[in-house]
Amino acid sequence: MHPEQAPREDLAALRRRIVEMERLSGPPDGPARPRLSLGGPLDEALGGGLARDALHEAFPAEKGNAAAVLGFALALAAGTRKPVLWVRQDMAALEGGDIYGPGCAAFGLDPSRLILVAAADAADTLGAAEEALGHGALGLVVAEPWGSPRLIDLTATRRLALRSERSGVPSLLLRPGADPGPSAAATRWRVAAAPSRVTGDVPAFCLGPPAFALEIERNRLGPTGRFTVEWNAHARRFVPTPRRALPAAPADRPAAPQPAGTSHVVGWRRTG
Repeated sequence: MHPEQAPREDLAALRRRIVEMERLSGPPDGPARPRLSLGGPLDEALGGGLARDALHEAFPAEKGNAAAVLGFALALAAGTRKPVLWVRQDMAALEGGDIYGPGCAAFGLDPSRLILVAAADAADTLGAAEEALGHGALGLVVAEPWGSPRLIDLTATRRLALRSERSGVPSLLLRPGADPGPSAAATRWRVAAAPSRVTGDVPAFCLGPPAFALEIERNRLGPTGRFTVEWNAHARRFVPTPRRALPAAPADRPAAPQPAGTSHVVGWRRTG
């Protein structure tokens, strides 16, 4: 072993140890960390679901996926039975469109449980979200500023994270028009749309269940990974995308080999 490799390996081992300590923090016999179940492989990756007493953030995987980020937030909102408060900067509504009540119902979210707050700028958006996180009766607080204002920094996200920790209400920082920066969020998601499939007797020209290509890009409490999932509005859970049936092999020549990468978990790695 080269002498210069030892310190780097020691540092990597220390990082892995810190991650493990964060996952096991708290009294051994104390209550389990509250979780919001997402369903399927996502719960497995997250140790039972999304931490309720924490801040999370979601970004588009690439330009053009803002609608997918919005759908991901609607799915998280539908997964809780409590009221959801959603603070949107005016520019976010102008760029992404207004939230549509029947569309929320189609996602499994009762529009009567959704409280929408319009904010003039990013400062008002964060301020309203912080205030809302002081009320434990809420099931989720979504903050949707627009762009990349300087005030959304490590200090601002720490305030949101501490508010969530104290109240036990999860917060989601939705960033459809921004790139990631320093943050105190427990998880960071990259969201993209995935091909939808037709089910049952639905005509082929109709849309199937909403499908997402999700990446847990950062997870302070465990592993990261990539997943292709569908949103089941009735169960209010993400489910693995069923494998597509392969066409029948031609009779006059051998069948083509099955394409690689059929697993729903596209990638998996541990932080550290």
